[in-house]
Amino acid sequence: MAKVLVTYYSGSGNTGKMAEKIAEAVKKENVDVTLKEVGSVKAGELTGYDGVIIGSPTYYGTMAWQVKKLLDESVSLHGSLKGKVGGAFSSAANIGGGNETTITDILNALLIHGMIIQGEPMGDHYGPVAIGSPDARSLKCCERLGKNIANLVKKLT
Repeated sequence: MAKVLVTYYSGSGNTGKMAEKIAEAVKKENVDVTLKEVGSVKAGELTGYDGVIIGSPTYYGTMAWQVKKLLDESVSLHGSLKGKVGGAFSSAANIGGGNETTITDILNALLIHGMIIQGEPMGDHYGPVAIGSPDARSLKCCERLGKNIANLVKKLT
């Protein structure tokens, strides 16, 4: 069975709510999903999944250091994640707070690993974003990301 990891850091709980919604959507597509706080994920674990979705609040226009730490440690896996599916999501305190730059920073790291990223023509193109607590719109984008990643992983495995 295809396996997806949804990992995140959440200071206020908002990014965590998004992660839960994404994980639910992956599970609804009959894909095995693991939901873990990023601090409990070892870089080597990433190779055990067909898809990896990473979420972070936006701090100074980029990801939280806890997420960056995992990505920095994943350098030792260079080439081992090639062909796996990746995705990202973010929350911020306000509009223009750097959600998209946070997501693209995460996606850049996944692309360097050779991972496959699927864009979204409807809604949040790079990945789901929330301003403060996730609202109905951002949760719908989270569901769409989970579904898209799950279906892509199933096609590729």
